Amino acid sequence: MDGTDIMTWLGDNLPQTILLIGGLLAVLIAVTYVKDKDSWKYKGLMFLGFLFGVFMAIEAASYYGTWAMVTSVFVAVAAFTLIIRPFREVHFAVIIALFVMVLVYIWLGGVTTVSDFDVSFLSENPVRIIVAFILGAVVYGLLNFAEALVKGVGKILNWWPLLLVLGLICIAEAAFMFMGYGSITDYISTGA
Repeated sequence: MDGTDIMTWLGDNLPQTILLIGGLLAVLIAVTYVKDKDSWKYKGLMFLGFLFGVFMAIEAASYYGTWAMVTSVFVAVAAFTLIIRPFREVHFAVIIALFVMVLVYIWLGGVTTVSDFDVSFLSENPVRIIVAFILGAVVYGLLNFAEALVKGVGKILNWWPLLLVLGLICIAEAAFMFMGYGSITDYISTGA
């Protein structure tokens, strides 16, 4: 097999290959977590899972509509699960809100008119600080809500028994596709 044959094979078998690798990573992450969640092996697998999860998400978006819907859903759920795992304890809302506060504070320093209205009072230091703080608080509130939703779903999907089952389902889906059954649902619906 030369490089062209490998690329052709990967192109023909991309969804099942992605599912197989993603499923194996999910199973390995779950097993390693149970054995020793503080080990470098677990952290390395989480990092690999994150990188591969990003790849899975990009491929799922790129091939939307060309893969079977069930396959696309499995790839998307596995990608989300692998991507969110390392970030379960990071509070992005605070980081982004602080960034917004700094940007608003800087921007207001040069504002004098908006649509022919004199708003130069916004560039004065106490007002700039208050406006930047208020906008940062609003952004924080919205992002904190969104973050809580994403993390809630992520915690459920990353509960190690569910992660293990999800990995096994991805591996089974890939195996059925490699055997020519199309999908687990295709196999079940034909009664085979």
